[in-house]
Amino acid sequence: MKKQSSIYSSIIGVACVTLFLLLIPFVAMHFTNEVNWSSLDFIIMGALIFGTGISFTWLVRRSPNLMYRIAISITVVATFLMIWANLAVGLIGSGPNIGNLMYIAVAIVVIVGSLLSQFKAAGMERAMYVTVLTLVVLATIALLAGMQHHGSSVIEILGVNGFFAGLFLVSAALFHYAAKNALNRTSL
Repeated sequence: MKKQSSIYSSIIGVACVTLFLLLIPFVAMHFTNEVNWSSLDFIIMGALIFGTGISFTWLVRRSPNLMYRIAISITVVATFLMIWANLAVGLIGSGPNIGNLMYIAVAIVVIVGSLLSQFKAAGMERAMYVTVLTLVVLATIALLAGMQHHGSSVIEILGVNGFFAGLFLVSAALFHYAAKNALNRTSL
């Protein structure tokens, strides 16, 4: 019963945080024309924030290992930031262009890799390396296809991809450390 109560309080907490964060643009819309969200914008961001919050809560509670918790936190935050930035302003140019749509592959790699690894540290490490490789491939495709002419310079494309690749590499290193510690504890 206590575990079920904890789950419900987590869901309520995440829902409250989601509503609070959505209030920010809602209130801003009443004071400035710079913020102009549609109902669909609120629905998409609400789903993204709530889904990220629930995922984060569930995944962090799964492990008593501090390194795993930090790694999963970086993974969830990096994925959220990448999706959010892409939806808000675009990672290559602005708006829904083929360059920005390519980043759906990164989110799919993170999700599928995590599920296939069953969220175990060693498998998550490999999933993060595949995610980094995906970002490198996307940056290469973007540059070879001349997408730097869609509003983002070569430096911006390399910078954005490098930033997210760096976050996922740090996450992979922390998952490696968590897996190594788990292995050492079982061999004692």
